[in-house]
Amino acid sequence: MPLILPQTLPAFQALSDENVFVMHRERAQTQDIRPLRILLLNLMPTKITTETQIARLLANSPLQVQVTLLQTASHEATHVSAAHLDAFYKTFDEVKDERFDGMIITGAPVETMPFEQVDYWPELCRIFDYSVTHVYSTLHVCWGAQAGLYYHYGVRKEPLAQKMFGVFAHRVIRPSNPLVRGFDEVFYAPHSRHTGICRADVEARGELRILAESDKAGPFLLSTENGRQIFVTGHPEYDKLTLDAEYRRDVAKGLPIAVPENYYPENAPTKEPLFRWRAHAHLLYQNWLNYYVYQNTPYDLGELG
Repeated sequence: MPLILPQTLPAFQALSDENVFVMHRERAQTQDIRPLRILLLNLMPTKITTETQIARLLANSPLQVQVTLLQTASHEATHVSAAHLDAFYKTFDEVKDERFDGMIITGAPVETMPFEQVDYWPELCRIFDYSVTHVYSTLHVCWGAQAGLYYHYGVRKEPLAQKMFGVFAHRVIRPSNPLVRGFDEVFYAPHSRHTGICRADVEARGELRILAESDKAGPFLLSTENGRQIFVTGHPEYDKLTLDAEYRRDVAKGLPIAVPENYYPENAPTKEPLFRWRAHAHLLYQNWLNYYVYQNTPYDLGELG
């Protein structure tokens, strides 16, 4: 089944060119089926890139999925045109009375700032509260995961001595959990962050389960027992060359940046990087859609409790 996107959204053409099954809204309205409604709060500055990355993972499913893009009204984006935001994005006030099967909250490049100093933090707190009452399952990614863990459970973030930057091996800790169904015992995922979460805070909260972790990168996938809140500390949605672009961007700016670990063959940036997390990224998103969105959300979203 297809992913439903506006036909003029850049991701629509990009995915069509990749032979990914996408459908525009006008065609979807002629089908007698209720698509899964997913709200994507895109906090990344590279909004079009992030839209396409997330859409690619949501599209690889037998389910019909309709994505609504959300922006923060209290922060002015500078890396994307106002015309793009006006055409494709809604604000929280425009959706606050709607209900969704699932929600994704992305990362943001503000991890070294205290949460309360982020200019859109009060608005994000309202969205966190909304996700509990108006969304069945919320997937928090990278800084979005740190922010959600802090707001809902008081889990602190901790500065790292060196940026966690590269592709790291992770172990599945709870293989019976539906989110990791079909995962290899060891799998890879990218990270790009300056902070981590306090493991002691996580272990002190009985509601949270660590499903997968890395010896180097720490807890990677966490969930409540019922799957209503899920937290991913890395960036499984990243494309093959996303870390490469971040590395070369910082080198060009003269910033102190190490070569991303376990990414380039022989650790040589002159060589083409290895793309070895794609399959598990797709599997993670499909497990989330299937087990914690599609199979559990009521057909009538007005019955969400």
